[in-house]
Amino acid sequence: MTSASPDPVPHRTVQSWHVLCGWLLLGWTVSAADRTITGPVVTWMIGHHVSFLRDAPMPYALGGLIGGLFFAGYMLTQFPGGYLGDRFGHRTIIGVSLLWAGIATLLNGVISGLAVFIVLRVLTGLGEGAFYSNDRTLITARVPVHRRSFAMGLVITGLAIGITLATLLAPWMINLGSVLGTEHAWRMPFLLQGAVTLVVAGGAVWYFRRDQRGLPYGRATLALLRYAAVCLAAVMAVYYLGVWLGASQLGIAGMEILLALGLVLFVFRSKRGEIGPVLRNRSLVMINISYIAVLWNLWFFSFWSVAIVAGAAHSSFLQAALIAAFNAGAGILGFPVGGWLSDLGVRRGWGRKGMLVSFTFAQGVLTVVFGLYLLLTGKPSVVVMGLLLFAASLFFNALQPIGHALIAELATEPMRGSAFGMNNLIGEMGAVLAPAVGGYLRDVTGSWTQAVLLDAALIFVGFAVLCFVRERRDAASPVGTPEASGSAVTPAS
Repeated sequence: MTSASPDPVPHRTVQSWHVLCGWLLLGWTVSAADRTITGPVVTWMIGHHVSFLRDAPMPYALGGLIGGLFFAGYMLTQFPGGYLGDRFGHRTIIGVSLLWAGIATLLNGVISGLAVFIVLRVLTGLGEGAFYSNDRTLITARVPVHRRSFAMGLVITGLAIGITLATLLAPWMINLGSVLGTEHAWRMPFLLQGAVTLVVAGGAVWYFRRDQRGLPYGRATLALLRYAAVCLAAVMAVYYLGVWLGASQLGIAGMEILLALGLVLFVFRSKRGEIGPVLRNRSLVMINISYIAVLWNLWFFSFWSVAIVAGAAHSSFLQAALIAAFNAGAGILGFPVGGWLSDLGVRRGWGRKGMLVSFTFAQGVLTVVFGLYLLLTGKPSVVVMGLLLFAASLFFNALQPIGHALIAELATEPMRGSAFGMNNLIGEMGAVLAPAVGGYLRDVTGSWTQAVLLDAALIFVGFAVLCFVRERRDAASPVGTPEASGSAVTPAS
């Protein structure tokens, strides 16, 4: 492994981390839109009985499986992406990830067929999976420690913006796609978003080259391709094995989780000497487990929120998309405010854990209220649903940059990319299962209530796990000092 400071901090008079955060925010926006659009498109396809979902006996379960398979790919490059970022430079892998996602999304609008659609969704996930760990690590390295959590929250606001834009613009893009014919109107969102992602990717690569010349994009791409080829073969082999065995969509999603667990065991055995502190740190393990509930909630609602609102209120596709956008839109406020409050808590001596646990509990309560409202109301008000979605999502989005800052402080500096990668690898198990399980419960019960209440139960499990996390008393130490790099770790409750 050759990583001789691949991401040096440039010496400039201007606070260049502001510009960096702007490009990372754009990266989050386009990548989130690329992955989110599948949910509204699948919902539209089911409602209009078109393409490969026309004759599916359990269309919501199949649609959810397609979304879950994207996250199977996304999940499997979380750790390799962070590991390669530590090796080739985090800017380099971010540039590769964005270019990859743009090309794969564009192809999703060009090539037909269920099998090819799934392959391209998995490929998109494999490329985008390398973004998160390198984004979080680059922010940790480049942003002053007293602004770290705020910067993480501000940048990941792009996730909320991307989800919101994809949800709101899906009806418009599909209507625009009517020029291709009703049967092929669903292609237009992929074509448009793939093009936009490529534009942002080109801008980011230009900025990174201007910021630091000689980035090894070619070698990094080949290295990521080697991992991705193996992961794609594994994901599709599991999918076809499940089909051959006659497994349900839910069963196939479960088999993909077993694949991810196998990768975790492989990493533990093969990289134990290099990243042992990441794998053995109890608090990091607890945060990683709790993120299964975080990613479940994020992609259950992001994938199915339009269908939930439309089904409960019997509203039009356009009206449901507008109301569902409240869920994602809360992140535009929640992410930066949560990061700001987290940094304020550290400066005041409160720490981050108490705020993280409190916000998780509040989100769980509000999700239960939303589920009970669906259960006890014959025809729920779209206004009330929008407000409840917004309130729950506000706490949910605010807690995420707090957790990211905790990971940065618990992980030693040379291994932060690997730590963030392992966090999202484990957490994405929830994202793989959530669309498929939610769709299956909808098909079986004819309602979204049970799926929402299951989501709330998992949030409370995550809350209980977070109670065992221990903060570091030296969390406010600047990066580069012995305390910040992990040589003097003093746990505190």
